[in-house]
Amino acid sequence: MVDRLGYDEIKTAADRIAGLVRPIAVSPVEAGAIAGADSGRVWLAHEYLQHTGTFKARGALNFIAAHKETGTLPDAGVTIASGGNAALACAWAARREGVRATVFVPENAPRVKVDRLRRLGAEVRQVGTQYAEAAAACAEFAARTGALASHAYDNPLIAAGAGTLLDEIRDRLPDLDTVVVAVGGGGLFAGVATAAGQHGMRTVAVEPRTCRALNAAVEAGHPVDVPVDSIAADSLGARRVTPLALTAATVFDTRSVLVDDADIVAARQTLWDDRRIAVEAGGAAALAALLRNPQAYVPAPGEHICIVLCGANTDPSDLANG
Repeated sequence: MVDRLGYDEIKTAADRIAGLVRPIAVSPVEAGAIAGADSGRVWLAHEYLQHTGTFKARGALNFIAAHKETGTLPDAGVTIASGGNAALACAWAARREGVRATVFVPENAPRVKVDRLRRLGAEVRQVGTQYAEAAAACAEFAARTGALASHAYDNPLIAAGAGTLLDEIRDRLPDLDTVVVAVGGGGLFAGVATAAGQHGMRTVAVEPRTCRALNAAVEAGHPVDVPVDSIAADSLGARRVTPLALTAATVFDTRSVLVDDADIVAARQTLWDDRRIAVEAGGAAALAALLRNPQAYVPAPGEHICIVLCGANTDPSDLANG
């Protein structure tokens, strides 16, 4: 099993998906909004504007395009198990590349995601109530049909595709010191931390306190199973982090921090009240680390920070008018 991602893989992914994904947009956070941060030194990266509403479109397209290049894409197409966002990305990339997609999601996956999967032309199969059950069904399907099994996060091509967003951010913010990202299974984190490490930057890895696969792996020194019970579990609810993510956390300058569900809810509401941005809970988790009181991550004087808002597949009807 591959346990380390190389920066050259991220550069190759960037070349492969260039012009096919939406370039990332950034905007400054107003003075005084983040305690301890200097004016003009905190930015938001709006990756929720990406195709299918999350960063995962990058990895999915890199995965499918790479297999097409090498002739390893079977007639049965591609299959994936996901809480929703990775499946959406896979379905979108498959449609773009003219490939069949069969996706497995839990029965309790948000309806907004399931409906979008079907509109993207994927065959949707709902199994169980947790990701592990959907994953088992997906594995059986791949073995029986010969379909190419993708993964929501545990694949170097997926992680490399996700990591391409860091270099785009750095192109816009060349003096960046720190990038803050939410962590589920670790695909986004592994890619971003690898790219950040190439440029001498720190990565802050944010997880829900009751859904902390990376944090627990760092403590144990190896990936371990953790309970999954968070408002953000539909996108950050991995039971075990990938070896790629753990290696990145060990090799590169990384700060692992935890936030409570209440902090995530508050950050999501703040984005809506202040900016009319509607993100899913997982998409607000990174911001929660700097908004909570006391802060999970406290900026150093002069530190230049970018917070990645990574997903917007949500029903915004629970956002109160502000």
